[in-house]
Amino acid sequence: MEDVIILGTGCAGLTAAIYTGRAQLNPLVLEGAQPGGQLTTTSEVENFPGFPEGIDGYTMMDNLRKQAARFGARYEHAKVDKIEIVDGVKKLYAGDKVLEAKTVIVATGARPRLLGIPGETEMFGGKGVTTCATCDGAFYRDMDVVVVGGGDSAAEEALFLTRFCSKVTLVHRRDELRASQIMSDRATSHDKIEMAWNSAPTEILADEKGFTRAIRVKDTQTGEEREIPCKGVFIAIGHIPNTDFVEGLLERDGDGYIVPELGSQVKTKYEGFFAAGDCVDHVYRQAITAAGMGCQAAIEAERWLAEQE
Repeated sequence: MEDVIILGTGCAGLTAAIYTGRAQLNPLVLEGAQPGGQLTTTSEVENFPGFPEGIDGYTMMDNLRKQAARFGARYEHAKVDKIEIVDGVKKLYAGDKVLEAKTVIVATGARPRLLGIPGETEMFGGKGVTTCATCDGAFYRDMDVVVVGGGDSAAEEALFLTRFCSKVTLVHRRDELRASQIMSDRATSHDKIEMAWNSAPTEILADEKGFTRAIRVKDTQTGEEREIPCKGVFIAIGHIPNTDFVEGLLERDGDGYIVPELGSQVKTKYEGFFAAGDCVDHVYRQAITAAGMGCQAAIEAERWLAEQE
């Protein structure tokens, strides 16, 4: 039986691996479908402390992986389908394999909800299509960009981008935003934000070098199509937490995010069972906050194990 099994190799999971490794708990880290998490698709990370010149997202996650391995973390490629708790033992079912652990840290993250239109995948991550204005907005200084969405997140992304971009077009399929009134008012009244109402994206268009040059939208009322020239498309239609495998075991909110116990960011209702990062956090969703939660979960796991001895 393992002392610690960590699910996920994003910032939360690998930080938890570093801390539990240094505590000589010899953690087993299970990699899912996307080793390294969302940051591996980010061309450059400029807002993580300690990297004044920025760092490539893939390189950063590879560094974290090596750092955890240095302290004894072990890696196994497995996708957990179900978890059961029997007499305090956590049983993890991954295909035809069953793993047992005293403590578990779920750090499976979330995936951005995408549009599913042509050009989106081809230009995602470094070629003009992104899902994080906080991460990538500064790369579009003095450029025209598009934000797709109609909720608070889309309004916040659009407002944030006005700090850098010459013009922000907010594309929404309805004639009013779903955002809160205050966020809607701020976005629609900002002199750098132009609204594209009743507009459904149909394709993201590339230039001769494969970078974003425009987005094609269709009028939801007339059916007429037009192109909106832009250098970047920021998709802000929500995220999907990777938590289906804990359905019926852990409490989740209406969007699927794990709900921690009252008074804690990382504890769940089960002793020795923790959750961290973007599968819990639907507010900040930053590398640094995920890493912080991974640290908290690791320390809690270490303390809990010590109490059992």
